[in-house]
Parts: sequence; structure tokens; C-alpha cells
Amino acid sequence: MTSTNKDKTSTNETTATATATAVSSSPVFISTESLCSILTHHTLMNHLQSTLPKVSTFLQTPIRQHYAISPSSSLLIMPSWSSSPSFPYIGVKLVTHFPQNSALNLPGVQGSYVLFNSTTGQTLASMDSTELTLYRTSCVSGLASKYLARDDSEVLVMVGAGALAPHLIRAHLSARPSLRKVIIWNRTVEKATTLALKLRESDEFAGLSFVGSGCLDEVAGLGDIVSCATNSETPIVKGERLKAGAHLDLVGSFKHSMKECDDEAIRRGKVFVDNEAALVEAGELVGAFDRGVIKKDEIGGNLVELVRGDKVGRSNLEQITVFKSVGSAVVDMLAAQLVYETYTRS
Repeated sequence: MTSTNKDKTSTNETTATATATAVSSSPVFISTESLCSILTHHTLMNHLQSTLPKVSTFLQTPIRQHYAISPSSSLLIMPSWSSSPSFPYIGVKLVTHFPQNSALNLPGVQGSYVLFNSTTGQTLASMDSTELTLYRTSCVSGLASKYLARDDSEVLVMVGAGALAPHLIRAHLSARPSLRKVIIWNRTVEKATTLALKLRESDEFAGLSFVGSGCLDEVAGLGDIVSCATNSETPIVKGERLKAGAHLDLVGSFKHSMKECDDEAIRRGKVFVDNEAALVEAGELVGAFDRGVIKKDEIGGNLVELVRGDKVGRSNLEQITVFKSVGSAVVDMLAAQLVYETYTRS
């Protein structure tokens, strides 16, 4: 049998297996409790690191659709699908962004994720995408810090104390075990100190120091890693405050009006993105392009290029690196795949 015929036979067998599995299976609902028992930041980062370079060649991922429900609230639709029978999935995430929910003690970001079989179109699973998003977003930042933060990073400054903050802290701690101190800043200082106390009392973080702060200008310069997860529409991290060798992780903004750092941070840093959508969505970058602070061809690369080794991340100890993420349906799909396949094996 020729090599081509062998490949065709293998593909047909994979497709037949996927089809048989789909026909014999009923859709499952994976509870938030089950999802959280399956995922860890360490395992998801490893999964992204090993699979992103492969699946990015055959996943079709349109730029997400973003609809304004009100001046402050949004609906986002993020689809992705595979053209390879070896990865027989279609995934769609539906997300609502209601920042005013903090006053109601509700998450600002909520949603659902639905996974289909790409061979038959059958629904395979549905799950809460709120937790899925928290895990995948933080793990993208953690994975980036493996390539962009200094190996000897000791201090993490967490900007924001919302639902994403403890996930980002865990992801960065997993990526950079040299970290010894976490400083948490929030506009409402009580939220920062409350989160710091909660983490300090956890057996999970023995030997680590957690403190809250109400003055970002004072603590930003202490951070070897400065991670931001806010809804800010005015720059809160000032580039002049960043120390030499710092890594700035920007997570919060996903539209032009939002920005977490000023132009000086972009000017001083070597900038990387999670995917190309950041170049047209992120307020920090779009504004910097418009004002001539940086050109698009000066972007250092994206996450897949870093993982593949096509682009070099940090090149010296004094360099400031910046990572801007806006999220993508690709990492949603990979997180959902890991959850679904682990769930159905157990």
C-alpha cells in the first residue's frame, strides 16, 4: 500500500471512529463543579503548550462577534471549528459582559460553551463558560510568562481583585515558581486586602507572601511581573513606573475604549499578543498605533509563534516585555476539549 493510500485509510478510520462515537453518545452537561475538579492551571497550560502549535494549522476561527446590549454591556459570540478528522470538534462560546454586576455581587462575565462533533454536527457537551474562560484566560497569560518573564521573577503585582485575579495569580505562580510575593491592588482597597487574606490563609500557598495595596504607583515598580485584569477605560499602569526587566501582562481590554496602561509602557516594552485580533481590538494597541507610538510590524509576535520557537521572547534581563491578550476561540476549544475528553474517560 502506498503512503498516500495509508494516509487515506488512517483518515477514514479516524472519521469512522469519530462518527460511531458521536452516534452512540448522548450530549452531556458538565457542571461547574466537575469542570473545576478536572482543570488545573498547570495541566491546562501544559495542554495549550503542547497542542496550540498543531491545532492552529487546521482550526477555523473567525474574529468574534461583539454586540452592544447597552452602553456598558455586551454580548460576544466566539465560534471555532476543525477541518481535520483527527480533531473532530466545533465549539461556540456565548458570553455576556455586564461590568455593573459587581454592585450585585455577580460575575461581570458569564456564559455557556457548546461542543459539537464536526463530522456529524451532533451536540457533544455543554458547560459553563464563565469558569472555562477564567481558566483559559489565566493560563494563556501564564504560558506567555514562561517565555517573556524573567526566570528569577520574585514579585507579582496583581492589578485588580475580581474573579480573574486568583486565577491569574495561580497561573503565574505555576509558570514562575520563583515568585515569592504577591501584591494585590484594587481601586477598592478592601477587595485587595480581602483577597490577599484569603490566599494567605490557604494551605495551597504555604511560604508565599500576599499583601493588599491601595496605591498602584507605589507598588507597580516592585513587580517582576505586573498582571492586569480590569475594565479600566483610563490607563492605570504607567510605563515610567515599570522596573527594568519587568513583564507586563494585560488582560482586561477587548475594545477600543478600554486601556490598562499608557503609551509609555507600550513604548518601553517589546510587545507580544495572544493572537492577531489584539491588533484591532485592544485599546492600548489601537491607540498606540494611531498615535505613532508603535507600528504593527514592531509587534514581537504572537503566542503560537513563541511556543513554536518561531519568535524569540525575552532577549535580555533588562528588557521590558508586554503581553496583550484579548482571548480567542482556539484556546476556548482546547480548554473545552480537555474538559470533555477527561470527563468522558472518567
